[in-house]
Amino acid sequence: MTNMYVLGASAVVALVVACLFVLSRCVRYVRNNRVAIVEKLWSRNGSVTSGLIALNGEAGYQPIVLRGGYHFFMPFQYRVHSQPLVTIPQGQIGYVFARDGAPLGPTQTLASNLRTADFLDVRRFLEDGGQKGPQRAILREGTYAINLAQFVIITREHLYGLMLEANDFDLFSNMQRVIEERSGFESVVIKDASDMIGIVTVHDGPALTADQIIAPEVGTDQDDIATFHNSFQDPEKFIAAGGRRGRQLQVLVEGSYFINRLFATVEMVAKTVIEVGHVGVVISYTGDSGADTSGDDYRHGELVDRGTRGVWSEPLLPGKYAFNTYAGKILVVPTTNFILKWDQEMTGQHKFDENLSEVSLITKDAFEPTLPLSVVVHIDYRKAPLVVQRFGDIKKLVEQTLDPMVSAYFKNVAQKKTLIQLLQERSDIQEQAGDQMRAKFTAYNLELQEVLIGTPRAAAGNDQIEKVLQQLRERQVAEEQVTTYAKQRVAAEGEKELREAQARAHQQTAITESELSITVQENQGKAAVKRAAQEAEQTRTLAKAESDRIRIVGEGEAAKVVALAGAEADRITKTGLATAETIEKQAAASGGAQFQLTRQVIERLAQALETSGVDIVPRVQINTGSETGAGAGGGALQALIGMLLSEKGMSMLATPAANDRGPVALPDEDAEVAAE
Repeated sequence: MTNMYVLGASAVVALVVACLFVLSRCVRYVRNNRVAIVEKLWSRNGSVTSGLIALNGEAGYQPIVLRGGYHFFMPFQYRVHSQPLVTIPQGQIGYVFARDGAPLGPTQTLASNLRTADFLDVRRFLEDGGQKGPQRAILREGTYAINLAQFVIITREHLYGLMLEANDFDLFSNMQRVIEERSGFESVVIKDASDMIGIVTVHDGPALTADQIIAPEVGTDQDDIATFHNSFQDPEKFIAAGGRRGRQLQVLVEGSYFINRLFATVEMVAKTVIEVGHVGVVISYTGDSGADTSGDDYRHGELVDRGTRGVWSEPLLPGKYAFNTYAGKILVVPTTNFILKWDQEMTGQHKFDENLSEVSLITKDAFEPTLPLSVVVHIDYRKAPLVVQRFGDIKKLVEQTLDPMVSAYFKNVAQKKTLIQLLQERSDIQEQAGDQMRAKFTAYNLELQEVLIGTPRAAAGNDQIEKVLQQLRERQVAEEQVTTYAKQRVAAEGEKELREAQARAHQQTAITESELSITVQENQGKAAVKRAAQEAEQTRTLAKAESDRIRIVGEGEAAKVVALAGAEADRITKTGLATAETIEKQAAASGGAQFQLTRQVIERLAQALETSGVDIVPRVQINTGSETGAGAGGGALQALIGMLLSEKGMSMLATPAANDRGPVALPDEDAEVAAE
């Protein structure tokens, strides 16, 4: 019985000791996938006087965390809070909220991590001046053993933290919802195909000055390690570079960016695309005041260089631009020809003329038609900034300047024209309008290409113009009838000619044969003429050749004759001299010249008679009886002989000339003549 009491008392003592051991929590086991946050319940150093974390052994939450395994504590002095490890999934972002630390500055929205961003070492975080509240630094992918009494980690799926108050969960859930609305748990991804850019609005840092509407670019120099914030991914460097809160001029282009959405939000907007045939005129709302580049003659505003405030003097050419539309405005100006239509029923694709209507006219003869117009306009891309600076945009230019100018011009033209003239002289009016209005358009830095005039229209319910047109149509019909009658007369004459042609066609064979015969004969005649011409030409050529031959031969013969004549003359001269000398000697031997002459005559006469065969005494002689004397029947021969022997002959021989020359020898030819 005593033993049973002893055993029971021992069991009770053991049970009490076991209960006390459990209640004392002096031994704790921490699993390897969790951390233990130590809370000191009492301490000789007292409680924490400020803050939450006991850095000096005071009662309160301790800065260190316990990892996996068994841990031994002073009984009844510590409480251990087991918490899971913080895990950030791939591609996501974790946000950190510090419960303890230095207070935020008056201009701060988030706690600065310039001095420390070590969320694993609470003591170091606090001793280095870490600030309480939501942190600028974020957690990237991975698993972290963080003291969740000091830090609350907010992810998309979880709230990692030791909830100290009943409303802590609601507080951090609201923060989680705000971050989710900003898509803050994922990186900012801008794809090439999306043609989007990110407009960044920073919610921390110094505020903008009164003259700024957008924060200028800072910290974009990659060589400056202290200030290069790498597109707002490092808030501390952004602040160090002088960045200010508010909408930023710098934009995000294609890529992935891990940005704290409590620090900066990102708005996705489309890139500015300027199509071919257009330019973009930039009106910048930010930047320094630039120098005017428009020139002294331009009095409608200033043009400035790129990057300065105002209208840029150089337009953006066709392409895609990552232009911050909050920092300025781009007015797209067409540089190809565009048509403005003064017609309520028609509107161009560009919509510049959507408020234009037909021009109301009053003609010289008091008709009131409306006139539809089309004007082809071109804007030089280099002058596009001048047009924008002067008129604000193209639509204002059309409605406030071109519309009243064009309308007034055609109203003035209509007052000088009747309705019929307006209809019939449309081409001339159109050409004249183009020439006169071109100079006016040039004054507005525009180029007028063409003015096209439509058909005047009557107002609804007014048929006066239709009546005039009907009269014109009837007049035209009458004129056409006159023309038709004239054509019919011509046709009748043509039919007559056709009949004659048909009659001739029946005789065409004979006509053709006769015409062919005539043609053949003409061709033969032409051939004969051609042959005759050729023969004449041949004859002329031969005659000319023969003439040339004869002339050359004649010249040769003449030269020969001249040579022979010279030789013959020389011979005759010498022969004559010799003969004369012989005759002289013969005469002297004959008793004188008289006897010599008589002898020669008689010899020559005898030779002639012998040669000719003439009878000396005629066979028949008739004597009339009228002749008397001794020589009546002798004739000429007797007379010649008698003369020679007469005193007259002697006297001829005895002339002084003959005596001076001496005896004369007659040439053979003279002797022959004398003999005859």
